[in-house]
Amino acid sequence: MKILMINKFLYPNGGSETYMFGLGQYFQSIGHEVQYFGMEHEGRCVGNNMDAYTKDMDFHGGSVFSKITYPFKTIYSKEARKKIRLVLDDYEPDVCHLNNFNYQLTPSIILEIDAWRTETGHKCKIVYTAHDYQLICPNHMLRDLKSGANCEKCIGGRFGNCTKNRCIHGSLLKSVIGSLEAEYWKSNKAYSYIDAIICPSEFMKKKMDTNPLFAGKTIAMHNFLPEEVKTAANKQMPTIEPADYKLPEHTYVLYFGRYSTEKGIGTILNASERLPEITFVFAGKGPLEAAVDSRANAVMVGVVNEINGAGSNVVNLGFKSGDELRQLIKNAAFTIYPSEWYENCPYSVMESIALGTPVMGADIGGIPELINTIEKGSDNATGETFESGDVSALVKKVQSLYNDTGKLKQYRLNCKAGLFDDAAVYAEKLMKIYTR
Repeated sequence: MKILMINKFLYPNGGSETYMFGLGQYFQSIGHEVQYFGMEHEGRCVGNNMDAYTKDMDFHGGSVFSKITYPFKTIYSKEARKKIRLVLDDYEPDVCHLNNFNYQLTPSIILEIDAWRTETGHKCKIVYTAHDYQLICPNHMLRDLKSGANCEKCIGGRFGNCTKNRCIHGSLLKSVIGSLEAEYWKSNKAYSYIDAIICPSEFMKKKMDTNPLFAGKTIAMHNFLPEEVKTAANKQMPTIEPADYKLPEHTYVLYFGRYSTEKGIGTILNASERLPEITFVFAGKGPLEAAVDSRANAVMVGVVNEINGAGSNVVNLGFKSGDELRQLIKNAAFTIYPSEWYENCPYSVMESIALGTPVMGADIGGIPELINTIEKGSDNATGETFESGDVSALVKKVQSLYNDTGKLKQYRLNCKAGLFDDAAVYAEKLMKIYTR
């Protein structure tokens, strides 16, 4: 089968690229052909035979002329239609698998794919993996960034709310463009040409199904574990009898990821102040880094943590990745994922559980779907959930689990990579969608 993977970025940049590259590599390993279409960039690491890509769009730089023309190019792109047509004519894919495409590539590529398959008679499926809420919310997060509250005002196609609330970076101009883009493609009905929409959580599927155009096309499929996580997990998973299992020697709880408001950093920092006997380790970076540093540098009476000997129960290690991060995860009593926005299918939760470490996750978005809990009747609990944004609830849950050695041991024994699909299992499911 010939598969054309489409994404605005063709270099490692985030979760959607991790997903696309992992999927593409697996399909190639079992004999399928895979090519890629997106923007040109100095870091581009995949491509197509025609060497056809759109120009890199830098919204933060560029000439005065480019800044003037960008608003129009983010809605409709003649260049993207022309370039993808070159690839379609040459490659003749059986499937065009869309990932993130709005604003840089624009939905105009969907029109071109449909025009090509109509003109040539080629039976080419258009499949879209929704990595965010872009098709139902112009700022893609279902969140009012000014108030910090989750927001569903645009659901149902009422995209003027994006302008009214300045939902894109707090900018009136950007929000107007976002509203216009969404309204234009709603009236154009380009999305009607999509044959199937993969939603990485049941939560997202329900939100997408509020649009009659998408209902009936959506399929909920949790993301697969990246190969490097699966490999690392399998290396550290010897068979251990429950009676012989020992908790990590230097115990702490861990947050790893972006330091930002919507990720619940304020909530976990406030919780840490009320739990001086527990060490909170942070590994990441972001706009609230100063707040994390402030807590890490604040001396607390009677506190000397085992990680660095400081007089605070908060340790900020900064951004970590690869084996160094995985070792931090493995040695934590449990990880905390305190998000306060509608997370879709966070890799961080999956990675922690795959590496044998339970998760204390906020009960919001797709997060609860990834954590087996006693409350849900699971005999193989892998963590617990708490009400998102509720500091008192988080304090109570963290304190209780941290001090319950028996429960912690059992949770850790239940955590394993096999709870999530790997690329092979996921690709088998996807192939049924490609060929149905």
